[in-house]
Amino acid sequence: MVRLDYDVVIAGAGAAGLAAGTVCAQAGCSTLIVDREGRTGGILNQCIHNGFGLRYFKEELTGPEFAYRMSEKARHAGAEFALNSAITDIKQLEDGTFDIRVLSGKDGVTHLHARAVMLAMGCRERNRGAIATPGERPAGVFTAGTAQKLLNCEGKLPGKSAVIVGSGDIGLIMARRLRWSGIEVKAVIEIMPHSAGLTRNVVQCLHDFDIPLYLSTSVIRIDGKERVEKVVAAPLNSDRTPDTSRAFEIECDTVLFSVGLIPEMELARKLGVKENPATGGAEVNSAYSTSVPGVFSAGNVLHVHDLVDFVAEEAEYAGKCIVDYLVGAKTGKEFSSAAGKNLKYAIPNRFAAAKATRFLFRPTVVTDRAVLKAMVDGKSVWEKKLAFVRPAEMIIAEVAADTLHGDVTFELEEL
Repeated sequence: MVRLDYDVVIAGAGAAGLAAGTVCAQAGCSTLIVDREGRTGGILNQCIHNGFGLRYFKEELTGPEFAYRMSEKARHAGAEFALNSAITDIKQLEDGTFDIRVLSGKDGVTHLHARAVMLAMGCRERNRGAIATPGERPAGVFTAGTAQKLLNCEGKLPGKSAVIVGSGDIGLIMARRLRWSGIEVKAVIEIMPHSAGLTRNVVQCLHDFDIPLYLSTSVIRIDGKERVEKVVAAPLNSDRTPDTSRAFEIECDTVLFSVGLIPEMELARKLGVKENPATGGAEVNSAYSTSVPGVFSAGNVLHVHDLVDFVAEEAEYAGKCIVDYLVGAKTGKEFSSAAGKNLKYAIPNRFAAAKATRFLFRPTVVTDRAVLKAMVDGKSVWEKKLAFVRPAEMIIAEVAADTLHGDVTFELEEL
């Protein structure tokens, strides 16, 4: 059986894995990036629309262009790749290093030995079953990402007329993509009172094409025998239950679900990594180290980001932290951070007061004026004023070193 030794093994060759791999390889660490797909870039390869890279590369790129540039950076830095390869098992050895079993059609089973592991597997879509939508089980029901791959990568139309359930960014972008392909988009239906996608996507993908967005509305049934024939929707009452007396039908032959993403945590669970129930990803400190020493996590497998540029930035920093870990750097005394009023989560979950920390939050309210506060022992010790706060958009706050001394709870106060 073949065994190969590396300083760092990275699971996932999307934006996060490529960014972290570039930094590790540039620092002289032997780095292997493993991915089950046959090409690097992950989901970016099917995102042929533009809007990527404005922050990270300072120019507007399509998804495949962004993926290519990230891949070239990693290759030029000296990172190696194992594509068409699946990690089937991973465990930590008594000396703190890791044994990783990889299966590929080309090489069979390979054992990798690594001093550090980076989890960058991204996330997967929630489907119809995840939200228990009633009705028949006809053909024509897809997740938005599956329809995107079908259309953009395989050149096949998913249907002739569509309803999109959920207003996540992939669903909004697919509404525009379907219209460009001659497919009628009857409606986007969202159970929340606000869109789950970026404001720019609501404007560019729905408003610009006169596609109706039904907020606070639920799909209560999908009907059809061989193929989808219609969906039945109803507005929600004040208690968030469907008002069936006001139900309405929309005829269509295709339904796309864009109802959220779930971090791919199977490998993390094999290692016993502590999970964050607020994000579905791992708990990490400000060095992006998980509860298992030597295991790091960043990108959408940690928490679902709104922009891929932020994924790359976060993973790049995590790569620097991996290099520090390999040379024996210490993080110092750590304090905990938690999400309080009007916040879904705060990342990282632990931080070292002696170093500047970049915190990321997901708000739960819609407001145009707010203040973000860091509370220690019930007192505000740091504040930042914010404008245009939306649940679909992350809040990023840089907190200087020696600002927070003690366990902190962040709160978002509407003004």
